[in-house]
Amino acid sequence: MATRSYESIPARDIAFLGLGVMGDPMAAHLAAAGHRVTVYNRTAAKAGDWVARNGGRSAPTPAEAARDADFVFACVGNDDDLRSVTIGAGGAFAGMKQGSVFVDHTTASAAVARELASAAAAKGLGFVDAPVSGGNLGAINGALTVMCGGEPAAYAPGST
Repeated sequence: MATRSYESIPARDIAFLGLGVMGDPMAAHLAAAGHRVTVYNRTAAKAGDWVARNGGRSAPTPAEAARDADFVFACVGNDDDLRSVTIGAGGAFAGMKQGSVFVDHTTASAAVARELASAAAAKGLGFVDAPVSGGNLGAINGALTVMCGGEPAAYAPGST
């Protein structure tokens, strides 16, 4: 992973769900920036390997990873995977504290983004649909383009 300098921002409690070719380096950049990162991956050994390389901790379910997190990020395979880690049994929405923000980096459908934004709002959570462009090298080098959509409150300073 390339060495990067980060602006001085307060460390946050963060969960990252999905440690594939994109999620692994994205989560690593958050840890390198000083955030307290808890990871979840459906293959627990992959989460353990990430923790060995980057610090932080792993959790056995998305809900447990999301517990007490200010922000929960996800980068999983598709709509069904995204539903599974959010509203499925043991999903992140069940563990998130009111006022925290879920940021979805999955390249998923607009329909699932609307569905999950509604489910998040019903629980007092923020939701940001934030697909990325730049491929795995962009993720490794911290040079992704992130396109964000969501309610303005999710972007407000101090919203968490």
